[in-house]
Amino acid sequence: MTSPQLIVLIAACESAGVGLLGATVLHLLRRQPLGLSLIVVVVITVCATNISVITAMFVTGSDSMPVTVGLAVNCVAGVVSVGVGLVLGRSVMTGGRQLADATRAFGREQRFSAPADLPSAEFAELARELRVTSENLAESQRRERALDASRRRVVSWISHDLRAPLQRMRLKAEAVEDGMSADLPRYFREVRADVDQLTEMAQDLFELSKLQAGTLRLKPVRLPLDDLLSDVVARTDVLTDKRDVRLRAERIDPVVATVDYDAMSRVFTNLLVNSAQYGPVGGAVSLELRSDGDHAVVSVSDECGGIPAADLDSVFDTGWRGDAERDAAPQGGGLGLAIVQGLVEAHSGRVRVFNVVGGCCFEVRIPLEAA
Repeated sequence: MTSPQLIVLIAACESAGVGLLGATVLHLLRRQPLGLSLIVVVVITVCATNISVITAMFVTGSDSMPVTVGLAVNCVAGVVSVGVGLVLGRSVMTGGRQLADATRAFGREQRFSAPADLPSAEFAELARELRVTSENLAESQRRERALDASRRRVVSWISHDLRAPLQRMRLKAEAVEDGMSADLPRYFREVRADVDQLTEMAQDLFELSKLQAGTLRLKPVRLPLDDLLSDVVARTDVLTDKRDVRLRAERIDPVVATVDYDAMSRVFTNLLVNSAQYGPVGGAVSLELRSDGDHAVVSVSDECGGIPAADLDSVFDTGWRGDAERDAAPQGGGLGLAIVQGLVEAHSGRVRVFNVVGGCCFEVRIPLEAA
């Protein structure tokens, strides 16, 4: 007969081997769901107990064994199972602490760095979601900072642009009040021009606020864009004549699209006025209208000398006014092109700007059918 101590020793060695195998399997399954690891712990417990009992019966050569030996074998298997469970539990707790530390760091630094080796698929998925949230938060903060900076620019420039006409109106009113105005009709015309400028600035701010708040309501109708462009050109004749700017129709195709008349008139007016104001006196502005598949394409090209490459991505930002010459321009607060982009995007279209020889080109693409 084999001594009970030997039987227990053999059972302990086999259970330890099973436990080591189980710990290795748990390590390999660290990327899998936690439930699978728990199943492995249960299987290891059953296997360690059964293998120990079978080995003891084989060594003794009997179908039964003393109760004390059976209890010892089961205790050894149980200890192995507890050890494997502790290995799994420690791994889970370590991964939980690492994830908690990374989350606390995320709260302090606004940036999430996922731990390198998490114990289960659930923790890895949570880490991925936190990383995505971190990236979205960083992007949102970047946009908020850019929007805040543009708001500050708008407030600064609008304040500057408001002071000039208000000061002129005040001086003219004081001159009339003191009886020093020799030409009242001229004074009234100049005051009215200043009032028109202030009204236009207020309208720009109101329209931009509707675009940013998403409260703009379009009334799209089917209409020929070539006729719409003709109306816009007729309304901008005063400005082009004042600066001796020639309007050239490079290509005007008969294109019919479903658009809001007032909104698209504002888009093309802003682009033409922008090109006429910032191009050279006596220069030219080229217009082009064509269809491209299921889109209408309108291009406005000028001879402004081009936009610096570093500024091309900022042209449509609220408050952008370009170089020093544009900053010195008396018109507007840098809202015109931001309004253009908002109105075009409200039509499910796209507007872009790129440099051409001697100047730049604004290209508007809008669907022929309303989205």
